[in-house]
Amino acid sequence: MTIFATVMETMTNQPRIYLDHAATTPVIPAAREAMAGTMLRWANPSSPHQEGRVAHFALEDARRRIAAALNWDGEVIFTSGASEAIALGLRDTGAVASSVEHDAVLAVAGQTRVPVVDNGYVDISAIIGNGRFAVQSVNNETGVIQPMADITAAVRKVDGIFFADCSQSAGKLPLPDADLISISAHKLGGPPGMGALLVRNLGLLSPTGGQEQGYRRGTENLPAAIGFAAALEVGFAWMETAVRLRKMLEDGIVAAGGEVVAASSNRLATIGSYRMPGVAASSQLINFDMAGIAVSAGSACSSGTLKASHVLGAMGWDDKSASEVIRISFGADTNASEIERFIDVWSSIAGRSKIP
Repeated sequence: MTIFATVMETMTNQPRIYLDHAATTPVIPAAREAMAGTMLRWANPSSPHQEGRVAHFALEDARRRIAAALNWDGEVIFTSGASEAIALGLRDTGAVASSVEHDAVLAVAGQTRVPVVDNGYVDISAIIGNGRFAVQSVNNETGVIQPMADITAAVRKVDGIFFADCSQSAGKLPLPDADLISISAHKLGGPPGMGALLVRNLGLLSPTGGQEQGYRRGTENLPAAIGFAAALEVGFAWMETAVRLRKMLEDGIVAAGGEVVAASSNRLATIGSYRMPGVAASSQLINFDMAGIAVSAGSACSSGTLKASHVLGAMGWDDKSASEVIRISFGADTNASEIERFIDVWSSIAGRSKIP
């Protein structure tokens, strides 16, 4: 019996471990309860009758609460998620994006890219010209936190418009001083299918008619908006625990011969990427899943394609090394025993690759 088979046998009756919170994290109880209460008094917020007016008041209250929780003094436009918010803020603008942006940004931005250096930070000296610039606050694969104040200053210097994708950082880090910001509910304990575009000046957008002050069509998702607000108001006191857990995780991975991506960079404690030399990420995902542990290889929006990570490529990683990297991400309920079990499985998989 192999080492890994032995580990598998001992884990048969253990509960599964979820370490893919950067893809989506469970809806927290406060958000679920808030949404359930809203569903009991559902009406269309755009309807003129009394029921509609009550729903409209609740929607605007959720909008106000979200802005307050994020310390945002501009407009809040509800969307179906960060991808729609990104499209609303960037489509047809020829925006310049950093080379490590999420696929949702690259799909609607122009063709010009701002490069990054090998630690994952944007090369600020490459922010030239004017127009709209898109930079992610926290990278969804590596967890690298961009120096947003410096980037803002560089964009302002060239009289540009700054779009910040804060899908992974909203609520966990202060919002940057950007003109447009995309946020997502399901990354922070709110419901999936809900997000928002934060806007300093509505003149930066092209109205299309319909709801949300004429910038989005479709019935407003009142329950999700209420759940979004509730999730943000609960806060992220558990981030301090995440810092300790990540150190525990990375100490174990390094001890087992693994490599931490962007180890020297300032990174959000809840997201990290790690290379297991000699073992393809696809194989790792299967083995971890069989051992009852859910992880991912890069962005959930593109991990099923098996294509090389453009983020790691932009950071100078060769295709083979990049193909051996997986992403681990924590949530509010992640605990030390789960990290210990993950390290045990990691060590077992890594050990198998060294057996002649």
